[in-house]
Amino acid sequence: MVMGNASFVTEFILVGLTDHPDLQIPLFFLFLLIYMVTVLGNLGLITLIGLNPHLQTTMYFFLFNLSFIDLCYSSVFTPKMLLNFLLKKNIISYQACMTQFFFYCFFAISECYLLSVMAYDRYVAIGNPLLYKIAMSPNVCSNLMFGSYFMAFSGAMAHTGCMLRLTFCDANTINHYFCDILPVLQLSCMSTYVNELVIFIVSGINFIVPSFTIFISYGFIIYSILHINSPEGRFKAFKTCSSHIIAVSMFYGSGSFMYLQPSSARSADEGKISSVFYTNVVPMMNPLIYSLRNKDVKLALRKNLSRRKFRS
Repeated sequence: MVMGNASFVTEFILVGLTDHPDLQIPLFFLFLLIYMVTVLGNLGLITLIGLNPHLQTTMYFFLFNLSFIDLCYSSVFTPKMLLNFLLKKNIISYQACMTQFFFYCFFAISECYLLSVMAYDRYVAIGNPLLYKIAMSPNVCSNLMFGSYFMAFSGAMAHTGCMLRLTFCDANTINHYFCDILPVLQLSCMSTYVNELVIFIVSGINFIVPSFTIFISYGFIIYSILHINSPEGRFKAFKTCSSHIIAVSMFYGSGSFMYLQPSSARSADEGKISSVFYTNVVPMMNPLIYSLRNKDVKLALRKNLSRRKFRS
């Protein structure tokens, strides 16, 4: 049973979303539908942006990365989650659990920083439109994305590295449907003080910095919109930010409900429901929000569909 010096446990048992047998099959089809919409929506948006030259702009470059992150982020949990609905005993190996945990941290932190970068992009577009092409040049955009992924990799390595130092002796039942940080920490048979300290520091940085950037950017955006003379101009400027505001509200709202309230005030079932929202629902909704509310995306979709009809 011993696995090097890292852990005495070689596998964990996932309790899952619910332990009611009658709900397993209905939930399987529900989350299968959510995952199919997520994959088709994000993959479709990635393909659409890649194939259409008029979508090769800064805003769609960030949207391309957001769709990529959401596609990968959802795929970290959902296939295993779907499989667990059909199995009597939901087992995940120690190595698979740590791998899932790493990619969960990586893509979650990536999305935090990408949403802040997109807020800054909207501020530059509205506040300094004449300098937009210079301020958001391809080189600057690439550096911003590299910085987002670098911060995500650093945070994921810090969390996973601290998790790997823990010893798990006998308890191996995770009261969740994936290897989330808090349910796994509860199973350790050694002190988790260092892990809690790392969570406080790393999560604090990766939450405060993007949130502060978003709030400051939108503060300047609102100031710029209020100084636009025409009502039509103000409405158009606000409309360019509306999709991003919805995406930020959903992601940060569900994440804050999960992690920013005391554990004593939150039941395990409430935590699972909140987790479902930001691990399954948000990645599904983002491509719908950005495509249904975006004229350029709808126009590109119509053009591609008409080309296919013409060829056939």
